[in-house]
Amino acid sequence: MEDLAKSDTWRVFRIMGELVDGFEALNGIGPAVTIFGSARLEPDSPYYLKCHEVAATLAKKGFAIISGGGPGIMEAANKGAQDAGGLSVGLNIELPLEQDPNHYQDIKVEFRYFFVRKLMFVKYAVGYIIFPGGFGTMDELFEALTLIQTRKIRNFPVVLVGRDYWQGLFDWMKSTVLDNAAIDRKDLDLFTIVDEPAEVCEIIAQRYKDRTTGVVQDRRDKSRLGV
Repeated sequence: MEDLAKSDTWRVFRIMGELVDGFEALNGIGPAVTIFGSARLEPDSPYYLKCHEVAATLAKKGFAIISGGGPGIMEAANKGAQDAGGLSVGLNIELPLEQDPNHYQDIKVEFRYFFVRKLMFVKYAVGYIIFPGGFGTMDELFEALTLIQTRKIRNFPVVLVGRDYWQGLFDWMKSTVLDNAAIDRKDLDLFTIVDEPAEVCEIIAQRYKDRTTGVVQDRRDKSRLGV
């Protein structure tokens, strides 16, 4: 007889439990920005310092900061939010390597399944900020671009920090992916590459302002039409 605790049916209940835990923990956190980047960058890395500045500045503007809860860039994001008196959220994942939770999380949620965790990242974010990172960072980047491209989620800002790191990827996408008609020219406008924290914060704040202004205007238009 099959062990129910090891069956796919039982796994469904574990997945449901993670979804419920995530929804309950994050519901009501307000506008939030998700920040991604390498777990391997040390506190003296220029990108760590820039991430801390970005998170602190956005926290002062009223944005909650969400990270993967680990070290490196994730730690910089959570620490920046806390240092600025903002809300710091960590969505932690069980991994054999690289995922010791950092100590700067006001809300800490544990996940077993990557796809449930990834849903939480995108569901509660009004923008993504992508610092240099490896496969996991690029996975989150391209999933967000795919969801925006296919209109499965709202078109929110995706900001890549570090021209030296990201420009080669952009050039390859333009010279190879676009030239082979695998994407449209407008798809390259779905993300922005910048260097300075002030640029990042300006893009996020302005796009969120435009979004909320548009929602208010849409409600006014519907009200005038009696909708």
